[in-house]
Amino acid sequence: MARYILKRLLLIIPTLLGVVTINFFIVQLAPGGPVDQMIAQMEGAAFGAGARIAGAVDTIAVTEANTRFPGAEGIDPELIAALEKQFGFDRPVHERYFAMLWNYLRFDLGESYYQNRSVVELVLERFPVSISLGLWSMLLTYLISIPLGVAKAVRDGSRFDAWTSAAIFIGYATPGFLFAVFLIVMFAGGTFFDWFPLKGLVSEDFAELSPLAKVGDYFWHLALPVSALTIGTFATLTMLTKNAFLEEISKQFVLTARSKGLDERRVLYGHVFRNAMLIVVAGFPAALIGVLFTGALLIEVIFSLEGIGLLGFEATLTRDYPIMFGTLYTFTLVALLLHLVGDIAYTLVDPRIDFETRDG
Repeated sequence: MARYILKRLLLIIPTLLGVVTINFFIVQLAPGGPVDQMIAQMEGAAFGAGARIAGAVDTIAVTEANTRFPGAEGIDPELIAALEKQFGFDRPVHERYFAMLWNYLRFDLGESYYQNRSVVELVLERFPVSISLGLWSMLLTYLISIPLGVAKAVRDGSRFDAWTSAAIFIGYATPGFLFAVFLIVMFAGGTFFDWFPLKGLVSEDFAELSPLAKVGDYFWHLALPVSALTIGTFATLTMLTKNAFLEEISKQFVLTARSKGLDERRVLYGHVFRNAMLIVVAGFPAALIGVLFTGALLIEVIFSLEGIGLLGFEATLTRDYPIMFGTLYTFTLVALLLHLVGDIAYTLVDPRIDFETRDG
């Protein structure tokens, strides 16, 4: 197993390189870069990133500037040159690319164009929010889905199975963000009850609270967003668990165990459960990645939670390339590590699985 883990860790390097390289060159070809963004904001005066520009610059011909930046007409060519230097676009593409790779090897993700802070600092600041949403949502999903899926499999075809299936399909068809709006209207002072806070991960006076009150305040703020995230994920996992159990229950070894007079609970949880859980474990990394980096985005927007998903989305809108590539690099690295964790969990659930033998 150690050799397999080492190989997987080594494969992370070319995978990261491929993902970053492809996205880097696609972004270079896309219109509306940071220079264009700044030009679009200018009405005779620079602000934001442009306000930090200082020093002498070489003069660029107005016609050349207008060719490269269609919105540059009427803008001082020296200011355009300064913008290019500020954002690093005064260097050839290949130089920027190799400089970025060298920095990423040292986990230096650069500095935001507009926030005047390092990307690592911003990611570390936002990461706890996304981790909180993702982990608690996945924990709640598994606590609901696995027992419910097992119960549905044992009572397959019963009235309980039919009613719970109807509820599951309604949950599956309801987008998480729509359910989030419903929760706000119902329980966050929208129309009916004002039981939960509308935004933020903690209260403004969080630092002054006692340790026990801090825990309560934290979960009080998480209640609605985690519920909204869970509604879209528990349905799939429940049906996956049920189908996996039904498949295992129909196998010969289960019939043999029952014929020997083993207790039904021992048959289900001593023999069926381990095999049925393999497919559930296999889906854990992908499910967690989806919750952390895609499903949580709209939830973060609706509940004003400054997570890493919202950070990357805002960076895409403003063409803040260091944050765009930095969050992409972080997403990819975490996703690859989670897939490796999923494989390790396979062996914990069923020690008979040997990835080294399969890999060989």
